[in-house]
Amino acid sequence: MLIDRQLTAAGWSVQSRSELNLFASQGVAVREVIMAPGHGRADYVLYVDQRVVGVIEAKPEGTTLSGVEWQSARYAAGLPADVRLRALTLDDRLPFVFEASGSELHITNGYDPVPRARSIFSFPRPETLARTVRNADDDAGTATWRGRVRTMPDLITQGLRPAQITAIQGIERSLAEQRHARSLVQMATGAGKTYTAVTSCYRLLKHGGFRRILFLVDRNNLGTQTLAEFQNYATPDDGRRLTEIYNVDMLTGAGMVSSSSVVISTIQRVHAALRGEIVPVEDDPGLDGFTPGAPVDVVYNAELPPESFDLVIVDEAHRSIYGVWRRVLEYFDAHIVGLTATPVKQTFGFFQQNLVSEYTYAQSVADNVNVDFDVYRIRTQISESGSTIEAGTVVPKVDRRTRVQRYEALDDDVPYTRTQLDRAVTSKSQIRLVLETFRDRLFTEIFPGRSTVPKTLIFCKDDNHAEEVVTTIREVFGAGNDFAAKITYNGRDPKGDLRKFRTSSTLRVAVTVDMIATGTDVRPLECVFFLRDVRSASYFEQMKGRGSRTISQTDFQLVTPDATSKDRFVLVDAVGVTEHEHIDATPSATVRCAAPATSSRP
Repeated sequence: MLIDRQLTAAGWSVQSRSELNLFASQGVAVREVIMAPGHGRADYVLYVDQRVVGVIEAKPEGTTLSGVEWQSARYAAGLPADVRLRALTLDDRLPFVFEASGSELHITNGYDPVPRARSIFSFPRPETLARTVRNADDDAGTATWRGRVRTMPDLITQGLRPAQITAIQGIERSLAEQRHARSLVQMATGAGKTYTAVTSCYRLLKHGGFRRILFLVDRNNLGTQTLAEFQNYATPDDGRRLTEIYNVDMLTGAGMVSSSSVVISTIQRVHAALRGEIVPVEDDPGLDGFTPGAPVDVVYNAELPPESFDLVIVDEAHRSIYGVWRRVLEYFDAHIVGLTATPVKQTFGFFQQNLVSEYTYAQSVADNVNVDFDVYRIRTQISESGSTIEAGTVVPKVDRRTRVQRYEALDDDVPYTRTQLDRAVTSKSQIRLVLETFRDRLFTEIFPGRSTVPKTLIFCKDDNHAEEVVTTIREVFGAGNDFAAKITYNGRDPKGDLRKFRTSSTLRVAVTVDMIATGTDVRPLECVFFLRDVRSASYFEQMKGRGSRTISQTDFQLVTPDATSKDRFVLVDAVGVTEHEHIDATPSATVRCAAPATSSRP
């Protein structure tokens, strides 16, 4: 009964032999069909468009399915005479063979160049098998993408960097060989991962037999950036924009457009769509930043079945996909390609050790693809050792949700550690001291000889911390609102502010928490400022990489007129993030600031 329900959910009409009606549905699954003598009884025979196309061997839950493949193979080759009249056979066998236990499901597709059982989440819908059959009528060897990808034309390398060529060829080789279900591309931040992926998408859609691709981004604001990459991509063989040929869309509340060839989304939004929830068009901090404590589960959704995508590209393949969101990725019957600048051991494990290309940050700097960086360390007594707020001090207490402030005299001393700074306790004098030090050393030691504040991105601990920092930095530099902006999901217009930060000559400082931490491209950025600690080496590399982008001299001077060219960026460390053993950063200059006694006041 469990398998009956699974077939029905996937659009099949489940019937008994005595009540057979092949016109009840496009797909009909007939129970208990006696096969030719010596071939036993098939648990289900599958009809699509009134033709027999496959069989199912059903077993109790817990049965290991590879051990019963001989039974299903025997049914596929042993059709009785009356059934054979309506059968679609391939080398005298039915093309689609399944083994099912209710909790597991395997398929062997006879149209694949090397038919091999693989695990899938649910039964394909009848129209999916019908489409494969139609493709086989044209050329059985290219009925599936696994066949067509083996005959891809040579890559047009004009306009591609060597590392991008290696990555594209590595992806295509992995797809053709099908020794792994997943492929990993390691490419330094700023080296053109997205352009590489867009080029691969175009080739696979045009030549590789791929029908639809899911492109997963780390944050929804990066989806807009990725969509722009697709829209601006000029196809090398056709000359038109990619989006003139193929529809590229963001996943929204309207669901997936049936004509979409590429769908861009965060994994959180895909999970919400699978659950039948409304997916908003605009950025939603509660959705896009949501990471549940336990791994999510998924159930079958007929509006977004597992065969919806042939390929899933995971841009910035971070740790959360391997545990919390893993089931979302494994729901789809698709090859998975991961793109990351900073693979960790979990990355290699998830992608089956199948690293198809590798291009490190050091290589990208040597090739002038990225710029190198210096580290400038700012120390204060409080940031190093914490402090104590003395009893009797009148302090403001702020509700972090409503930001309502009230004053209260402390009954006891309140000691706090460096890790509690700017979380449990906000020391405004500490923030001011660090920013004043930055201001005073900016044009003498950090960027000597300059007079315009370089484009600076400041990472804060949370939204309340960012609020204090953006207010203070305007005061410290004696500047107005246009000088610095808080760009977080809670901001008024984060996408508009980010666009202005890229292009405006007046907006010099962006203060953020996580929104611009990964993937976001701000080429004129010269200063990455850490006012928060980071324990993840890969996340630190992503954050650091925001400053690594190269930019043409003309474009650079449009936003920073007193600069000549961008040949480096500076990582300003005010919390000791560069001093962790797992962090790869070598300070080139150090300044030690002695905090005044009053800096212990909040």
